[in-house]
Amino acid sequence: MTPEPTLLEQVRALLTGYHSPLAFVALAFVPIALVWVWLEKRTRAVLRFSAATLLAKQGRGLRAYLTWLPPVMRVLAFVMAVVALARPQERDSKVRDASVEGIDIMIALDLSTSMEAADFRPNNRLHVAKEVLAEFIASRANDRIGLVVFSGAAYTQAPLTLDYGVLKEVVRQLRTRVLEDGTAIGDAVATAVNRLRDSEAKSRVVVLITDGDNNAGTVSPLDAAKAAKALGVPVYSILVGKGGKVPFPAGQDIFGNTAWRDVEIPINPKLLEDMAKLTGGEFYRATDRQELKENLQKVLDSLERSKILEGGVITNYRELFHPWLLAAFTLLLLELLLKATVLKVFP
Repeated sequence: MTPEPTLLEQVRALLTGYHSPLAFVALAFVPIALVWVWLEKRTRAVLRFSAATLLAKQGRGLRAYLTWLPPVMRVLAFVMAVVALARPQERDSKVRDASVEGIDIMIALDLSTSMEAADFRPNNRLHVAKEVLAEFIASRANDRIGLVVFSGAAYTQAPLTLDYGVLKEVVRQLRTRVLEDGTAIGDAVATAVNRLRDSEAKSRVVVLITDGDNNAGTVSPLDAAKAAKALGVPVYSILVGKGGKVPFPAGQDIFGNTAWRDVEIPINPKLLEDMAKLTGGEFYRATDRQELKENLQKVLDSLERSKILEGGVITNYRELFHPWLLAAFTLLLLELLLKATVLKVFP
């Protein structure tokens, strides 16, 4: 037979429905307020004249019976305000795991001038790559993503983060002709791998997006790939562009429109394929926007997610203080209304 809960246990169970139960301490002032109202009513002089015989014969009107109402309404408003301050809450029956499962992804994006080639017309390669990356970032939930940009040298533009809003803004602002020109693929992969060195995620990956051949930097692409293999980080390389001669901007014509000329941009798909194969990754080619988008998804589909943040569980609560607060304000307004109309006192 289950024993009856003690009074203390009943009070404790009642207070568990409030976020700030200590606010109820303020209710200790309610009896004091009621006694003060009663004393103030008894000691207050109603008439300044001693002769009230004629008034007494008239009997008590409605106002005499309502004089106690404003102070009582004020006290009730105070009680309801205290309940609202204690924040009554309703606990959701469902709880969810607060741990975050995902993949650590470092994206290495080529910003060399060759990314201005417009074989993805009506836009150039960089414009399409930025659009696809923004969509890719927006579609993620728990994957930490970082960004390395490179041309003649490589730089970390954003470390691993879950702040996708900031990351999308960083991607939006990327431009060519800001860094020294060239294509330092080896430096880019080495920088990205270094950012993943301390990651404890089960799946760590470098996604290399480029349109050319390595022709700059201090680290050879295969040496960078070997370093990635040693750390267990696969490199997924994506070669963007159609190859061969492609339209490239050549200034403006006399009407202010962009002039184009066909330029052959050197590519080295075998190098990118060898890097991917050496590290356990994959090599892809993207000749249009849709292929680039699908290839990024293929990278995710091939990886295993793991917990990257421990968190226990999250319980959702629904706030219930709004009706109490509304009732408190309503009572105060009614008190002011009574004092300004039915119970208005003339000096």
